[in-house]
Amino acid sequence: MTAFELHASQVVPADLDRVWSFFSNPTNLDRLTPSSLGFRMRTTEPEMAEGALIEYTVRPLLGLPLSWRTEIRDYDPPARFRDVQLRGPYRRWEHTHAFSEVAGGTRVDDSVEYELPLGPAGAFAHRWVVRSELERIFSHRARAIADIFEPAGQAAEPRTVLVAGGT
Repeated sequence: MTAFELHASQVVPADLDRVWSFFSNPTNLDRLTPSSLGFRMRTTEPEMAEGALIEYTVRPLLGLPLSWRTEIRDYDPPARFRDVQLRGPYRRWEHTHAFSEVAGGTRVDDSVEYELPLGPAGAFAHRWVVRSELERIFSHRARAIADIFEPAGQAAEPRTVLVAGGT
């Protein structure tokens, strides 16, 4: 199986505590997800903690609902946490969220390691569909983060670096 990586980073003009408070609240995931994915949180009153299980539904392809269940690991407030897919569309999905104080605010780093199912067909799907869809999702996420943390009417173009690895 081919593993792929995606990295995104941006600096927001807010202190670490405010940024951590936002990202460590699972109900805010909806605010960062494109509406076209039909995101719906299924876990009632989810709380962020080591071992927390969070379930939601997305509708990425032709509106067909996909269940996604993640477990929170490496929970280290306010520096990082990782969500690991236990059930969902990927063979493997591990998304590390890291936060650090920098000049001008807080740096938000996302690193995703993932593998697709279906062997060669999955690699083909990555090349022609999945990679561009993930880039679109993370570009939307970067704009949403900028809109949330920039003063009203002051949102600058997100300072985001997006790299998808693998083939």
